[in-house]
Amino acid sequence: MPKDDDRTRPTNVTIDGRHFKVTDSTQTAAALLRLAGLDPSSYDLAEVRHGHGELKRYDDVDSVHIKNGDKFVTVRQCAEVA
Repeated sequence: MPKDDDRTRPTNVTIDGRHFKVTDSTQTAAALLRLAGLDPSSYDLAEVRHGHGELKRYDDVDSVHIKNGDKFVTVRQCAEVA
């Protein structure tokens, strides 16, 4: 269980290679997408798993437990063709 001061300490993360600082260690994927300036209805968030090179994809409402140095990428959702 994180200490109270750990929840408000800035945590460094990257989203699509851009650096961000967050103060809440648990956020929704949609909130992280908005932080990166992207619309959650058009993009998904995925975490780059350390050592595996695999991606863990999150739904907009999923809670993401953020650790210092976490790396995320965004994935454009498929657009329907009329």
